[in-house]
Amino acid sequence: MNSQKTSKRILALDILRGITIAGMIMVNNPGSWAHIYAPLAHAQWIGLTPTDLVFPFFMFIMGISTYISLKKYNFEFSHAAALKILKRTVIIFLIGMAIGWFSRFCYYWSSAPDNLGFGENLWASVWTFDRMRILGVMQRLALCYGATSIIALTMKHKNIPYLIATLLIGYFILLLGGNGFAYNETNILSIVDRAVLTPAHMYKDNGIDPEGILSTIPAIAHVLLGFCVGRMMLGDSQSAKGDRTNVLDSHLIKLFLAGTILTFAGFLLSYGCPISKKIWSPTFVLVTCGLASSFLALLIWIIDVKGYKRWSMFFESFGVNPLFMYVLGGVLSILFGCISFPWNGGSISIHGFLYKTTLVPLFGETGGSLAYALIFIAINWCIGYQLYKRKIYIKI
Repeated sequence: MNSQKTSKRILALDILRGITIAGMIMVNNPGSWAHIYAPLAHAQWIGLTPTDLVFPFFMFIMGISTYISLKKYNFEFSHAAALKILKRTVIIFLIGMAIGWFSRFCYYWSSAPDNLGFGENLWASVWTFDRMRILGVMQRLALCYGATSIIALTMKHKNIPYLIATLLIGYFILLLGGNGFAYNETNILSIVDRAVLTPAHMYKDNGIDPEGILSTIPAIAHVLLGFCVGRMMLGDSQSAKGDRTNVLDSHLIKLFLAGTILTFAGFLLSYGCPISKKIWSPTFVLVTCGLASSFLALLIWIIDVKGYKRWSMFFESFGVNPLFMYVLGGVLSILFGCISFPWNGGSISIHGFLYKTTLVPLFGETGGSLAYALIFIAINWCIGYQLYKRKIYIKI
């Protein structure tokens, strides 16, 4: 059985992708950042919350998807493959920067002083490149996808686990020698980012950029781990003699085994190497990849083995167009915060109207904050479902 055909029959891959995208949109769009339920907030520095899982879960699935997409090239480096990888990497990176620019443009345009003329306001809103963040979520996805794809086409796959170990161990040594577990500007990650990116182009969090330069090293290892799990799960499916039950049973065993080993290894090693998303510590890589592998196995059992699929359509609408839905969520979030209309003698944004005027009186500040996030997801889903229903798949 062809491994690519097998992968298409495993609906759980799309569902996990969809769950992570919906989760990323939800945690990025509360009604108020000052009123969030604890599980929906990131760990401040050391530790792990449910919210810390959504981004690494997506990156893990991206590794599996990379294995599937490169299968058609027989994992052989070629001009066509390299050109496609480079093109996709650049486009995803630029989309991430474009979202950042659009956010600043809308913010400055909506908050400009009244004494500025139209031309001055337009220029001040457009020209924000001197203080625009360079790296971010989409940019990290682009860099990790590009690096993983090139490695997969130029390196023997049996050697990739050794490369992953080298990257994670080397990064841990770098953290130990560079005060890498300090939550301040003495951290080697902060020093490098401030020297290369400069503070004006960084995320502001005690000098730490959570998608910084050096922390991209373990993030690449993270996606490579997903690639290896994809190879382990799908690479020998030809031997399953076409029996779908045997194929799925094989997937489950391998995924649970990988998930258990990675999760336990990560938690045990965390006594010497703390788990931290903001520096993407090696133990963060191991634990989140392990949990993602186990969760994928659970979804395969529920959806593909037991056949309980009706509930999954909501997430499938996100999962079949993951990057588009993430970008859509980002753009709508910006517009909801910047588009205002007259209200009670003043003006109020769409976000303010929904949260402060409608939801807070009904559910309170924290409950209303969660309700806003859920409504925002529902709005995104309505758009995503129309694409899903019409079988429109937006690919880069």
